[in-house]
Amino acid sequence: MKTLTIKLTAPLQAYGNEASFERRTSWPGPSKSAIIGMIAAALGLRRESEQIGELNSLAFAVRIDQPGKIMTDFHTVEWKSGKRKLTYRDYYQDAVYIVAIGSEDERRIDQIQYALLHPHFQLYLGRRACPPAGVLQTTCYERISPVEALEQHPWQAETWYQKKYIKDEIYTTSIIADADLLPNANYTQTQKDLVKSFSAKNRKFGFRVIAKKRVGLKNPCYIASEKRELDVMDYL
Repeated sequence: MKTLTIKLTAPLQAYGNEASFERRTSWPGPSKSAIIGMIAAALGLRRESEQIGELNSLAFAVRIDQPGKIMTDFHTVEWKSGKRKLTYRDYYQDAVYIVAIGSEDERRIDQIQYALLHPHFQLYLGRRACPPAGVLQTTCYERISPVEALEQHPWQAETWYQKKYIKDEIYTTSIIADADLLPNANYTQTQKDLVKSFSAKNRKFGFRVIAKKRVGLKNPCYIASEKRELDVMDYL
């Protein structure tokens, strides 16, 4: 299996889950449907394209490198002539995620990587108000699964965030993946983010089974206690 990792960072990200008209919440990390939508946009696929459904077969995992803070915005929507409502939408601020997608078809992964770096349509991290912070950073891994790639991939949080854990040599976070990528997981759950249709008139999503795993990442900003004490003494 060939795996591609994608770093997702932006001032705002939002990955909608089940929502009413008035309130639109977000998953705490990128949903598989959102990433499939982003890949489809990069490839130039229209919403009604049958090829979008084929992307569900990609193996999928995501690692939370820097949890964001929730921000709630509101919009005034005129849903009928003369009738208005306030709608509330949640976003994650300053989050950093590493997504990993894998396939036995190596050419498909190469095609997706090229498309993400040369997108046909504008890319968004969940909603149109959330463009990525610059060109996406991608890395290819040969002959390993998305979970294995995320176990190896260096911690990608911003330096200011890594320095908050300067006393910790290892930073522990979560990997959320297709359940078949974590066959020994003690706990699984269903998530409604399997794409059936992106059609504006008939959006449909199905359920997939996910599992979670804790992983330790080396902190590049770690300073041992002895060195911290020496630094303080030098300062004094």
